[in-house]
Amino acid sequence: MNVRKVNKILISQPKPNSEKSPYFDLAEKFSVDIHFYPFIKVERVSTKEFRQQRINILDHTAIIFTARTAVDKFFSICEEMKIVIPETMKYFCISETVALYLQKYIVYRKRKIFFSQTGRIEGLTNAFTKHAKEKFLLPVPEEHNDDVTNFLDGKKIGYTKSVMYRTVSNEFAKDEKLDYDLMIFFSPLGIHSLIKNFPGYKQGDAGIGCFGAATAKSVEEAGLRLDCEAPQPEYPSMTAALEAFIKENHKFHSR
Repeated sequence: MNVRKVNKILISQPKPNSEKSPYFDLAEKFSVDIHFYPFIKVERVSTKEFRQQRINILDHTAIIFTARTAVDKFFSICEEMKIVIPETMKYFCISETVALYLQKYIVYRKRKIFFSQTGRIEGLTNAFTKHAKEKFLLPVPEEHNDDVTNFLDGKKIGYTKSVMYRTVSNEFAKDEKLDYDLMIFFSPLGIHSLIKNFPGYKQGDAGIGCFGAATAKSVEEAGLRLDCEAPQPEYPSMTAALEAFIKENHKFHSR
């Protein structure tokens, strides 16, 4: 095994709010020290950047939300620009989770809210068909795929796309030391942030794990060694893959 004994792990995500997180279970089970620090963060565009798009939110009668982050950034822009959203506004959400999240900002039961049962935009087909005459606003991140817009274009749905947020590298202290035995990443942007923040980083016998094929590809392209990967048929989650890796790692180093 190329990786030294794993005692200290960095999970490049925010610390879970619940003490019931499986990461805490792993820390206790294997007596390892798990730290949480995201390599990336989401920031909203400035009101100046939004105004440059020449979009009037109140020209629209419906909003399409594809993520809770989009909900937060949309209402943040409205608050800063003192835009009052009318009760007649309709909301079309990618999932029930996103729809319920709207309760943070609006009185849910008094609004027209539709959500996909499948977690995919196609699950809103009937709702879009019934409300085809609405003027839709679609908040998106700066880097986004075209799955949603391709669907809307295919259905000939009139919409305006607005960039409201972006993912950027998190800043690390200049004296920060990556003295972790294993680091886990969840997106290509996390790997890019690692290289940006630590340009002279040498992996050595430290381990790197990741979730998703795109992240794995970024690890390889950065010239780094991938030691723990999910999802796999036998390890559908990152925590399952991590548990198997730690178990094998500790067994190897106890020989």
